Amino acid sequence: MRVLAVQLVTTEGRVEPGIVAFLIVAALALALVFLIKSMNKQISKIEVPHKDEDGDDREDHPAASPKQTT
Repeated sequence: MRVLAVQLVTTEGRVEPGIVAFLIVAALALALVFLIKSMNKQISKIEVPHKDEDGDDREDHPAASPKQTT
């Protein structure tokens, strides 16, 4: 009984994170890796219009061309 009381007194001031906290942090890190992979895949799907030799990139965008009035 006395040994148990001594152990309680010596471990009372220590705080340990434990396995649950480690598993939560590891799960968050794993989720972050998958989110970054998904983001890179989505960004690579974006098509950026390339400029012509003249520097004009309005060929595929009818809204960008000026309207002609008669």
